[in-house]
Amino acid sequence: MVDQLRKRDDSGREPRALTDEGGNPLRCCLRRSAPGEALLLASYAPLRRWAMETGADPGAYEELGPVFIHANPCQEPSPGYPVAMGGDRRVFRTYRADGTILGGQFVEARQSADPVAATALLDVLFDDPEVALVHVRAVEFGCFIFEARRPQPLGPQRLS
Repeated sequence: MVDQLRKRDDSGREPRALTDEGGNPLRCCLRRSAPGEALLLASYAPLRRWAMETGADPGAYEELGPVFIHANPCQEPSPGYPVAMGGDRRVFRTYRADGTILGGQFVEARQSADPVAATALLDVLFDDPEVALVHVRAVEFGCFIFEARRPQPLGPQRLS
């Protein structure tokens, strides 16, 4: 996904190159940028990409918005809640399996900054069987920060 965005973003344009002053949320590796890093500003349609994988049809709920990514390949994000993406007020927006919005939960900065509290809230949201996907978004700008997908149940384990 990120390699595609580096060439052509989801609006069909070439992403805009910039040298960062630091602190921007990087959607490729889910950390904050450092001063002087070579970045790209690209249009991204997170529901469109999820729908292509799942067969959902978000229709009018498909959004296109700006994201910062590294200009060159970088390290994959670590598993679990990305602490560097918290610390500000967030909205955890829930979606049904068909791609329509189900609801949203306002998250205070202190809960957003606490990976245990934020993960617990995600777990509560996924307790609702209708929730297929959660978008974590910035309150002030509404920007997409990252997504959390419904955890997959463990299947039968083979002995090796």
